[in-house]
Amino acid sequence: MGLLSLVSNLFQAYTLVLVVYALLSWLPGARESALGQFVVKLARPYLDIFDRFIPPLGGISFNVIIAIFVLRFIRDGLIWILAAILF
Repeated sequence: MGLLSLVSNLFQAYTLVLVVYALLSWLPGARESALGQFVVKLARPYLDIFDRFIPPLGGISFNVIIAIFVLRFIRDGLIWILAAILF
């Protein structure tokens, strides 16, 4: 169970990065801080995939929410595959 827990925890940590990224958009100047820049560097490569295909609706981007759902779907599939291989 160690590998499955590690994979699950890594996906949870990245989900937290995405949530923090979304919260930083509500705070003026937060993305310019050292923490904000670090979070942006972690989150943007993944979110850029969704920015190409999903435009903002009414000036509001729902890409972070969709990205989290896709990340959860990938996590569940990967854990299912690993469990089938390992057990």
